[in-house]
Amino acid sequence: MRDYRAEFEGRVAFIKALVKSSGSAGIIFGNSGGKDSALVGILCKAACENTLGLIMPCASRRNFGPDADDGHALAKAFGIESRMVDLTGVRAAELGALEKVTSLNDAALTNLAPRLRMTTLYAIAACENRLVAGTGNRSEAHMGYFTKWGDGACDFNPISDLTAGEVFAFLEYLKAPRCIIDKAPSAGLFDGQTDEEDMGVSYAAIDRYILTGEATENDRAIIDRYHSRSEHKRRPIATYR
Repeated sequence: MRDYRAEFEGRVAFIKALVKSSGSAGIIFGNSGGKDSALVGILCKAACENTLGLIMPCASRRNFGPDADDGHALAKAFGIESRMVDLTGVRAAELGALEKVTSLNDAALTNLAPRLRMTTLYAIAACENRLVAGTGNRSEAHMGYFTKWGDGACDFNPISDLTAGEVFAFLEYLKAPRCIIDKAPSAGLFDGQTDEEDMGVSYAAIDRYILTGEATENDRAIIDRYHSRSEHKRRPIATYR
């Protein structure tokens, strides 16, 4: 049986050591109202009192409704400082500037919000001497289901080794708000969007394949395709030597 208490203490100690060695005054993370960010927020708050969860709605109506509500629920339950920065106008201004010089495709439009959020997190981190905590899990990394230089950018990530299912189980142990535990995983990129519908495969199937190598023929084909196409996201920057 998994020892969540020992694992919690180990991850908290890891974060404490990073904050101390870096000379940082605190931590900041994107509080999206989702499972991954919830676990990261809980761990960071336990390790560092000066932890800030930033809620960053960006055009999508769900960002201003259930996502923000769930983010506030997490902050209230675990005593995490919460602030909100509305990036809707920033996105509109960026789109207006880009449309003068290029034709935007779906990939560019989809990745814009995560990259604006990354810029916002690092701007506040620089002003307040904070480390930026990453919120991506192992399943997302395997699929490449994250934005390069967006939600994939961080100073440290305390949950990168956990599959989506392991994050869920950890949140159950920590008694996170039910509104977060029970919601369908979503990047909140647009109204009605869910991760599993986007990918065409469930996180349960992805986790099973990662942990055991077992999958149906259809699931294996989807997972392998996503993994292969996203290899560039997991590689270090190419440099001339």
